[in-house]
Amino acid sequence: MESGPSSTQGPRSLSKHHHPYFSVDEVEYLSEKQRGKLSTGQEEKARQQACGFIELVGTKIGFPRKTIATAQSLYHRFHLFFPRKDFHFHDVSLAAIYVSSKMHDTLKKPREILMSSYLVRFPEVAARSKSIGGDVDMDPQTVEQDRQRLLAVERLILETICFNFTSRMAFPYVIKLGRTLNASKALIKLAWRLSVDVHRTLVPIQYPPHVVALGAIYTAALLACMDVFAPERPQPTATDRKIASMLQRPGPWEDNYMTHAKDLDEIAHLTLDLLIQAAQNPSANTSPRTPSSPSPHPSPMHAFSGQSGHAPAVQIPYKADSLIQLKITLRENEAAEQRALRPVDGAARADVRAAIANEANMLGRNEGTVRFLFAPESVAGAV
Repeated sequence: MESGPSSTQGPRSLSKHHHPYFSVDEVEYLSEKQRGKLSTGQEEKARQQACGFIELVGTKIGFPRKTIATAQSLYHRFHLFFPRKDFHFHDVSLAAIYVSSKMHDTLKKPREILMSSYLVRFPEVAARSKSIGGDVDMDPQTVEQDRQRLLAVERLILETICFNFTSRMAFPYVIKLGRTLNASKALIKLAWRLSVDVHRTLVPIQYPPHVVALGAIYTAALLACMDVFAPERPQPTATDRKIASMLQRPGPWEDNYMTHAKDLDEIAHLTLDLLIQAAQNPSANTSPRTPSSPSPHPSPMHAFSGQSGHAPAVQIPYKADSLIQLKITLRENEAAEQRALRPVDGAARADVRAAIANEANMLGRNEGTVRFLFAPESVAGAV
C-alpha cells in the first residue's frame, strides 16, 4: 500500500521580512487586490470613516497623538494584506488602537478601549447608563464577543508588522527641520498639524518620518504662500517663501535631507487631496485636538470635541477652488522643470509584485511555521 507524499513531509517553514515602507507601485497593487468590488472613491470613504473613528475613540480615552497616528497607520497597513469585505472597520480600528497602545507604552485593556468605543458608537445608550466608572451598560455577551474579535484581529495586525514594535514618528522631525530651515513659528505649527492629518492617508507607510515631516513643511509653505488672504491663515515671511521655492525644485538640499523633490511633491498632492475633500464636505470627521498637540488651535482641516461622535460643520481657512488651483500650479511647475522619471522595468515590477504577493499570502494562516524577521530582506541578506 502506497503512502501519500504528505506522510514523508513535515510542515512548511517560511520566512517573512518586515517592510517598514512600501513603494507607490506596491501600495497600488496591494490596495487593488484587497479593495474587491469597491471603487477607489468608496475605498477612500471607508478609510476616512475608520480614521475618524480612531480619532474619536483615541481622544475619548485620552491617548497622545503618537498613539492615535500609529493606530491609523496600522489600519492602512492591515488592509494592504487583508480584504476590506472580510472585516468590519470597527474591529480593525479598535485592534489597531490596542496594538498602537502597546507600541507606545500607553497600554489600555481591551475592555477599556471597547467601552470608549461604545461611548462613540452608542451615545444614546451611554446617556442612559448609570454604571460606576463610566462603563456603558452593554450586554456582557456582546462585550465578550467584541473583545474576542479585537484580539483575533490584533494577532493579524502583529503579523503585518512582523511583531516589530518599533515606531518612528514624523512629529519631532517637523520641529527640528523647521528650526533648521529657519521657518517661522506659525509655519512650523501649521506643518505639525498637517503631519497629523497626513496619517489619514497612506503617506506614513510609504515614506520615512523625516521625509513625511519635510513634506508637511513644504505643503505648509505652499499653503501659507497661496495668493488668497484669510485672517485664519498664517501670513508667510520671506523665509517661508524661500523654503517653498527651494523644496519645489531639485538641488543640493536633496542630499542634505536624504530625500527627493518628487517625493515632497507627491506628499503635497496627497495632503491637498485630503484638504480638498474636507473643504468640499465640511461635515466629515476630521482631526480633533489631542493632549499632545503643541497648540490649542485646530488642525488645518478643522477641530471638534468628539463628544457626540459627529463633527460639526466648521469652515476651514482654505477654499476648495484655491486648493485645486494650487494642485494645478504644482503640476504645471513639474512639467516646466521636465523632471525625468526613471523608466519602469516591466519585468522588475512583475518580480516585486510577485514577491510582495507571496509574503502577503503567508499572513493569517495556520499552515506550517512562519519566521517573522524584523529587517527587510535586503538588509537581512547583507548581515
